[in-house]
Amino acid sequence: MVLYSPPQPARELPVIDIAATAGNDDAACRATAWEIHKACRDTGFFYVAGHGVAEGLVAAQFDWARRFFALPMDVKAALHMKRSRSFAGYEPLAGQTLDAASPPDLKEGFYYTADLPEDDAYVVAGIRGYGGNQWPGDDLPGFDAAGFRRQMQAYHAAMRVLGDRLLSLLARSLDLAPDYFVPMYRKPNAVVRLLHYPPQPEAAQFNQLGAGAHTDWGGITLLAQDDAGGLEVQNTAGEWIVAPPLAGSFVINLGDLVQRWTNDLYRSNMHRVLNRAKVSRDRYSVPFFYTPDHFARIECLPGCSSAERPPRHAPCLAGEHMMEMFNRSYGRKAG
Repeated sequence: MVLYSPPQPARELPVIDIAATAGNDDAACRATAWEIHKACRDTGFFYVAGHGVAEGLVAAQFDWARRFFALPMDVKAALHMKRSRSFAGYEPLAGQTLDAASPPDLKEGFYYTADLPEDDAYVVAGIRGYGGNQWPGDDLPGFDAAGFRRQMQAYHAAMRVLGDRLLSLLARSLDLAPDYFVPMYRKPNAVVRLLHYPPQPEAAQFNQLGAGAHTDWGGITLLAQDDAGGLEVQNTAGEWIVAPPLAGSFVINLGDLVQRWTNDLYRSNMHRVLNRAKVSRDRYSVPFFYTPDHFARIECLPGCSSAERPPRHAPCLAGEHMMEMFNRSYGRKAG
């Protein structure tokens, strides 16, 4: 494998246009995969353009997110994630602490996954990321609950399609077959999260941010962000660089499992969110967390180790790692 060494700390994230890869042209896919390889060796973050996801679908996702978070608190509280066996549902403000050394995050959220049958084995087991969705009731005045649910699942389906394209390019970037990750994603942990960040209050505690400094836990993340800004990424010098919103793009980053897979060649990088907008401005974002099957075995990929660079991480199941991190983040005991 030809490896790229970042020449200097990044000052901005690269934009990678994947439009030419839509027809699976080998030369275009290889060229794009090399750009992804460089980004993954550097910050572990990049923008993706030319992705084919309809702008209207993304705009509607943000519109529905604003409508949802504007619902009365008692309505949202009735959908609290603790009521779901898989923790799908509403997360109240300051309900999560991503940076264990900082106060709780200044955001509220709504988790959902693909709708699965109640008798699905993963749903019955209450595995996070599989079913157990909680949707607003049809009797809410002024809120089209059925329309909300249709939009959420349409967006979920579109993100899975784009996620599979990116996984194919990620495999190519590691000199693996384009379908290498398919067996690990036969039943993926695929979670969409609506997030609302109120304006940063003047009375916030020291280092209390919208989202504290953290890495993502799973496979790859596909993030849509509104035009408020606030995302910051750490470069190789330990400096925080701004990842401003770019119209028509998604921000892509790698999770911890990809870093484990690649024996630390690719980076699952620290990032944070601080809503620096004016006092009257709220921020909304929609990350899609695309993680391997709960029972997928995560071990060093072919070509990512050598006699001089033996595997650094013990093999694990994807779901074991995800639940450990989820429990840490929400203050629960593993089990």
